[in-house]
Amino acid sequence: MKISVGLFGFGRTGSVVANEIINDVDCELKWIIRESTKNEGEYGSHLLGHLHNEGRIFSMQHVDFNRFYEEHKVDVIIDFSNSCAVNEYQHAVKYGSRIVSAISNYDAKDVEKLKELSKQTAILYSPNITLGINFLMEASKLLQKIVPNADTEIIEEHFRDKKDVSGTAIRIAEALGLDKEQHINSIRVGGIVGKHEVVFGLPNQTIRIIHESHNRAAFGQGAIYAAKWIMGQDVGRYSMEQALSLIMDSHSKDEQKTDELQRELTTLA
Repeated sequence: MKISVGLFGFGRTGSVVANEIINDVDCELKWIIRESTKNEGEYGSHLLGHLHNEGRIFSMQHVDFNRFYEEHKVDVIIDFSNSCAVNEYQHAVKYGSRIVSAISNYDAKDVEKLKELSKQTAILYSPNITLGINFLMEASKLLQKIVPNADTEIIEEHFRDKKDVSGTAIRIAEALGLDKEQHINSIRVGGIVGKHEVVFGLPNQTIRIIHESHNRAAFGQGAIYAAKWIMGQDVGRYSMEQALSLIMDSHSKDEQKTDELQRELTTLA
């Protein structure tokens, strides 16, 4: 049986995500909610070049959220819109919908709302939901344990018109215990989809861990993976790292090997 999906957002990234959902044999895109009234009443599938009806578009300006989810129940809501959509989840969870949120920049108030809603349903939140960026974060945390005295900087590159500091870069800084004001370096040029680099500087060598998204389809593929994973989870709040089973218990259980590797790298440095 297919997973029914509702999508918030149909902009530059959201439309690509919608196409990935439509193309996935295990998912069915029931509806799309966007801020503007553009293409309201049409089907996202038609706009994306498909012949069948899938993903009817609704405008947030005209949706009555007190009734909408009762009439349009879905298994999972995927959110690629903006932080204001979190205010509308509260009605969805009453009908059992799980949430996958890929919003880049939530403020503290929005995060608190997610925490409250996670007491009623399963919620996965990741500011960058690509599979690769989460591997980057786990690899960076492991390397930091091995060479804790390395100079560490984060470089994030995005398209010219992106205004805010990358939410993913902030998440990486938090994971590594770095001050985001001092250790995040932002570059805005051309049409770069998204590139993140963690640089570890040692006296005699430099280690760089890099992830680059070449196409926004990577976000859709990550979101679909998360949606399928969260269908098997209990009520609570989850991260993409958990969905990828990247809690590296084997490393914490084998401190001797880590200590040996740390001594070896320190010597090489």
